[in-house]
Amino acid sequence: MFVIGHRGAAGTFPENTMISFKEAARVGAHGIELDVHMTKDGELAVIHDEKVDRTTNGKGYVKDFTYQDLQKLDASYKFKKKYGVCKIPTLNEVMEWALSEGISVNIELKNNIFDYPYLEMKVLDLIYLYKMKDRTMISSFNHNSLARIGSLDSTIETAILYSYPMYEPWVYAQHLGAKALHPNQRTVNEVNVAASKDCQIPVRPYTVNDVKVAEQLRKYGCESVITDYPEKMVKQFGGRFS
Repeated sequence: MFVIGHRGAAGTFPENTMISFKEAARVGAHGIELDVHMTKDGELAVIHDEKVDRTTNGKGYVKDFTYQDLQKLDASYKFKKKYGVCKIPTLNEVMEWALSEGISVNIELKNNIFDYPYLEMKVLDLIYLYKMKDRTMISSFNHNSLARIGSLDSTIETAILYSYPMYEPWVYAQHLGAKALHPNQRTVNEVNVAASKDCQIPVRPYTVNDVKVAEQLRKYGCESVITDYPEKMVKQFGGRFS
């Protein structure tokens, strides 16, 4: 089973920061998952929420900041300076690092509330720039956005994110042209995984932090787990360096 570090190693490090991504790589995760919003000046910022309030010492919507202003915020302050000041990285910065690290990247497009203009094209351009197409997947709860990705490049791997039970999700994935399913772990069952595998659609549940749950998902046939604790899962299932 492949291990994907959710926002890096979000259980023990400040989420969606370079130190968190580097920790996931250090412990042998096969890939990292991250989230992308767009700033006022069109930069792709790696942060989960529409607002900076929860994860930084600032307040306000990401879309209302220039990237230079975002750089003044500390994305690690909730860890009581255990890791020093951590900046909000750009997708460019993460992709450059991932290329040198040899790690896969799951980019989640966070445009289900705000429809950032040309987000899909900007993300694809970066993937092409770093020649990371074979090690990158794009996921989103905004399935219209995934369809736009498919219309721009039908060969890029897209994954449908969903948090509630879906009727025959493998059929929906085929209809949308998506190549994988990223369901909430609570929605996963053996029948759905088997049917998805029959259609060559891998299932990668999120956010799986319990080893026993991960083991059950492995038995169902899930290809990967997306976890806040990649070190724990790598010890159980093996990693890139095992």
